[in-house]
Amino acid sequence: MGWLSSVFCVNPLTRKGLFALLLMVLEWTRPGLSSPLRPICDLRVLDHFIKEAWDAEAALRACKDACSIATNFTVPLTRVDFDVWEAMNIEEQAQEVQSGIHVLNEAISSLQASNQTDVLQSHIDASINNIASIRQVLRSLSIPEYVPPTSDGEDKEMQKVSSISELFQVHINFLRGKVRLLLANAPVCHQGVS
Repeated sequence: MGWLSSVFCVNPLTRKGLFALLLMVLEWTRPGLSSPLRPICDLRVLDHFIKEAWDAEAALRACKDACSIATNFTVPLTRVDFDVWEAMNIEEQAQEVQSGIHVLNEAISSLQASNQTDVLQSHIDASINNIASIRQVLRSLSIPEYVPPTSDGEDKEMQKVSSISELFQVHINFLRGKVRLLLANAPVCHQGVS
């Protein structure tokens, strides 16, 4: 059977995420494309990822006890102080978003090792795939990659949550907040616009 059968025998939620990723990759690798990535400035792409995160969180709320795990997750803060955000330059905003995406990816990926229901596992896999796709979107906008901090101090932009449902709620809010703000104001999307 192998990997090919596993691609076609996944649940529909994971298939949608894989399909979206495949479309983006095919667009970027199209013959005759002079640049490696074309900017993805349409916020409807982000809306797709937000909807999938909502679906995962809703499934977790319905799952309750069968989807619980006794651990704390480090996640990014989702609140935005607009005065502080707008005073930051694009590199600082990008670092904050990339750092948050990195931490969310680590938290959600840590769930793969736990024994979860098939429903939860499909949402975990889809969320990890969506984070990879969001990273590709950021790369297409020339947003700098995540650079780990040089100090070992605790990051003031992080918090702890104690349930999978809270983890996915933070995921949704982070996408709706800081990621959306960064994408909406990406310089490459405003070139030639007066």
